[in-house]
Amino acid sequence: MIVEADLNTYPLKDEIRGVVIVIKVGGHAMVDPEARSGIIGDIVTLQCLGAKPVIVHGGGPEIDAMMKRMGKLPRFACGLRVTDDETMEIVRMVLVGNINPDIVNLIVRHGGRGVGLIGSHGSLLIARKKAPEKIMVDGKESIVNYGWVGETEKVDTTILRDLMEKGYIPVVSPIGYDRDGHCLNLNADTAAGDIASALRAKCLISLTDVDGVMMDPAVKDSLISHLTKEECDELIGKGIISRGMIPKILSSISVLNAGTESVHIINGNIPHALLSELLTEKGVGTRLTLK
Repeated sequence: MIVEADLNTYPLKDEIRGVVIVIKVGGHAMVDPEARSGIIGDIVTLQCLGAKPVIVHGGGPEIDAMMKRMGKLPRFACGLRVTDDETMEIVRMVLVGNINPDIVNLIVRHGGRGVGLIGSHGSLLIARKKAPEKIMVDGKESIVNYGWVGETEKVDTTILRDLMEKGYIPVVSPIGYDRDGHCLNLNADTAAGDIASALRAKCLISLTDVDGVMMDPAVKDSLISHLTKEECDELIGKGIISRGMIPKILSSISVLNAGTESVHIINGNIPHALLSELLTEKGVGTRLTLK
């Protein structure tokens, strides 16, 4: 049984009419069927309220599980999945064959209409292969070849705008294609940011496994509800924003610089976190703005 949110508890529901919202869904919340259904139900609710949502999904935990099932050990460098030929096949199988159609089916179950997309559809995501880099490993310099990892070169938003205008919710797998037709594995957070920038979306929502940016990760009540670019730079300098949160924050700032008004980092495991973040004054996560 699908239980929808009570919209009477969300006072800002009338302020999102006509607003383009890019939502990156991923993390372990998407592995749990009940949490995944709840997230997609909230996205359909946003569309019913007049918003124009675009979903960009990841699939890291599912890809890791499939690789291990096939006897292949996942490898990462600088937060990116090293993607050889076999890994690229697994990535495509999981993202395009499993996760994307499942999200589209959930949209239908919740009363919406979804369309699954990859980078080649309408030339949506033209990418280039990421060049090898020198990195430090255990104090020693090493050259890492990322394989079929891509970086976005161009985003053509035509197909997204056409689908949104016709009442569909686009569901994008982060798989790009280079100008020679090679398939490239894109980081889902980066792809979502690139799409939000190209669409001049009002906001980008990143559903993660953490509540947002914390003054002290060990203290539950230390969530920072709002940060400016200047404050982010200061917290990075002090080491309060560290490790895996740094690239997420830096990517968010790039999106803000491109014209998106706000980026929100929220915990997708919290029921109706998406609605609470967008449709209430306080929100439930961390909202990033330039000023």
